[in-house]
Amino acid sequence: MRTRTNHPLFFFFLTVSIVSSLLAQTPSRTDTFRPPVRGTRGVVAGGHPLVTEAGLRMLHRGGNAVDAGVAAVFAGSVIEFSHFGFGGEVPVIIKPADKTVITINGQGTAPALATREFFERRAATGEDKDGGSGRNNNQPGSIPSTGPLAATVPGVLDAMIVALDNFGTMKLADVLQPAIELAEAFPIDELRVNYIRNTRKVFEQWASSRAVFLPNGQEPKVGDIFVQKDLARTLRELVEVEKKNARRGRHASLEAVRDYFYRGPVAKRYCDAIEKAGGLMRASDLASFRAGIEQPTKISYRNYEIYKVGFWSQGPVFLQMLGLLEGYDLKAMQHNSADYLHTMTEAMKLAFADRDRYYGDPRFVNVPGAELLSRDYAELRRSLIDPKSASLEQRPGDPINKKSLAQLIGLAEVGPSEIPEAIRAHDTTCVNVIDAQGNVFSATPSGAWLPSFIAGDTGIPISSRLQSFLLTPGHPNEIKPGKRPRITLSPTLVMKDGRPFAALSTPGGDNQDQALLQVLLNVIEFGMNPQEAVEAPRFETSHLVSSFDDHKFNPGAVQVEGRIKPAVIEELKTRGHKIEVRGDYGSGSAPTIIIYDPQSKVIQAGADVRRGRYAIGW
Repeated sequence: MRTRTNHPLFFFFLTVSIVSSLLAQTPSRTDTFRPPVRGTRGVVAGGHPLVTEAGLRMLHRGGNAVDAGVAAVFAGSVIEFSHFGFGGEVPVIIKPADKTVITINGQGTAPALATREFFERRAATGEDKDGGSGRNNNQPGSIPSTGPLAATVPGVLDAMIVALDNFGTMKLADVLQPAIELAEAFPIDELRVNYIRNTRKVFEQWASSRAVFLPNGQEPKVGDIFVQKDLARTLRELVEVEKKNARRGRHASLEAVRDYFYRGPVAKRYCDAIEKAGGLMRASDLASFRAGIEQPTKISYRNYEIYKVGFWSQGPVFLQMLGLLEGYDLKAMQHNSADYLHTMTEAMKLAFADRDRYYGDPRFVNVPGAELLSRDYAELRRSLIDPKSASLEQRPGDPINKKSLAQLIGLAEVGPSEIPEAIRAHDTTCVNVIDAQGNVFSATPSGAWLPSFIAGDTGIPISSRLQSFLLTPGHPNEIKPGKRPRITLSPTLVMKDGRPFAALSTPGGDNQDQALLQVLLNVIEFGMNPQEAVEAPRFETSHLVSSFDDHKFNPGAVQVEGRIKPAVIEELKTRGHKIEVRGDYGSGSAPTIIIYDPQSKVIQAGADVRRGRYAIGW
């Protein structure tokens, strides 16, 4: 008996079989390691599950996004000590539900004794080469990457008090409680154990650091209960000061805490320890510091409003990139095609050239911010992008006179780095929160990372951000007393139709705004959900002056993840890019992004798997 093969159902099932086979061979874009996290009452995203839990705990107790964000930052300063410590810095963007967007400048200033002449004299006598206390193995004439000489004023506590006082609802005791608990005991993880092992040769020169990171003289093992008893005591002191001043009101009690830290006993103990170890920080440096509320920088892109902190950060470089890219049909190029990656890279190079030429602390230098972000300047700069050839030059523009090129002051390619990996900058974490009312908190906490000097019995690891200054005379980022270094930290807020749309931030140094740009475009240009957006293959360029260590410039260098198609990589090489292929998930950044729908009130988040970011929704 002959089987019939022309029945309609036969062709239907044959088609289904073929399509199913093809789908099995072609992974869906939605095949992410994790699903997006969704909630309607609030979402917290950060660099460790216990950090995000600290934030969510505040939401459960009736706090808002700012309360949650502050608690998460404090928790991160304890548990993420490989990348961020309590003596570090934190820029913040906040969108209160019923107010306009503001930023908080939580970057500490240079000590009064930190001058270009000081470090030049130090180089001339050879002190910067001997690896002694307060020194490291930097190239001659540079600012140390770590240790007592690398510190800026600790900005974290003041920035968090400003946020809590003006936009939060809870007491300091509430938002510090998770951090105190973590300082008293938490099970240490693989990442922190590896960082202790890899940086030990640097930090073990300081007895106070050995006492914390090598308990009983031994490297901790994964899962050991890790204790920072001195830091816990300092945090409890702050809570006790708030309690004693509670009768004076919330604002006064928070100010009392601030004074106790920056003008009182903690400041003295902190600075005495640094001075004894050969550092430049003095109590007067802390007493004169204030973390201020500032206006954000912003541009519109398509139908979105993008907000960043000021030109004391690299954040506006993100806005310049978007201004350049708005003139292209990115969707038509297709995601991660050769044309897309080439155009993105060339736009990044132009924006970073302006960053390296013009950005600096606006209190000390006149940054042409409005001109750098203007549409006509972006159009002028866009004309420099050759669609078929990669530029190997550093090409800053002249935004004042609307010219394409300007001479770069005193910056050039340098030779191979001599800085040991153990003391290179190991950057940063991120905290993002959106609550049901539409309050938004985005922060990039950083500094005081391993190998960190612990400031005596305060238990506080000190910042190493002084290294982001330059010793180039006349440069906008030249080191000066009381000045803030131009940093890489770059929280981000996106609005649409006057309502919050997204908050995103990432670690990654000079790569931060490159990664955030790709993640945001993955969402608004290519329709990815937040988890797809953070897991998608990425690239970065180091065709810029490094913000750390040796401040090296690497013309034409582009690093791509191994998931970028081989044909795309070969095409980029033919256009002149110097390609380095890294692991499939080898990007140095690790963003989180939270997206808010004001209509449905659904809040959804993506957390990068590259460094174990975490998001929790409620």
